[in-house]
Amino acid sequence: MAPETHFPLSTPFKPAPALVNWFMIDFSLIVIFILACTVFPVLLSMPDALFYAVSLCGIVVVFVFFLYWVKLYYQSMWYELHEDEMRWKRGVWFRTTGIVPYNRITNLDLKQGPVMRWLRISTLSIQTAGYSGQAVPEIRIEAIEHAEELRELVRTLVRQSGSGIHNDGTGTSAPVQSATGSMSTNLLMLDELKKIRFLLEQKNK
Repeated sequence: MAPETHFPLSTPFKPAPALVNWFMIDFSLIVIFILACTVFPVLLSMPDALFYAVSLCGIVVVFVFFLYWVKLYYQSMWYELHEDEMRWKRGVWFRTTGIVPYNRITNLDLKQGPVMRWLRISTLSIQTAGYSGQAVPEIRIEAIEHAEELRELVRTLVRQSGSGIHNDGTGTSAPVQSATGSMSTNLLMLDELKKIRFLLEQKNK
């Protein structure tokens, strides 16, 4: 019997619901920083009631709109693992879908900021051969619980595909070659050696 997993193959899974809280907390911190540098100094120097009211209404509208967008974004997200490829989808107004074969994956990195650590979620960044050297990974599986289990599962699928992971997020290299590929290479080398031996024997006659 196969061991139980939180990420069964061919079954879509979503980020943890804590993604909404994560986005809202990060957004709040950014807004507070911007207000501290712009609006708050103006309020201190010009204590006008109308300006207070307009500023407060604007902040409330922005927060409500962002909360609405985050919930829609969360509902649109899903990921799905198959035996030979990974599929994903996201987007509220502009939908983005993708299919990535495991044999293209080169890097698997787990990322977790202070807020994510508090919420007990992580993001698995997946770099592929076509995106090597770029700052932005091709896929980010965001706000995932049991992220270590997911990374190990993806690593196993990559190995089974005959690919090689240059970086698994632990700072070490892990080149992988399938048994079939290794056997095929050995047979080709043996055939070439036989041809060389035949040519040498013909030359010496």
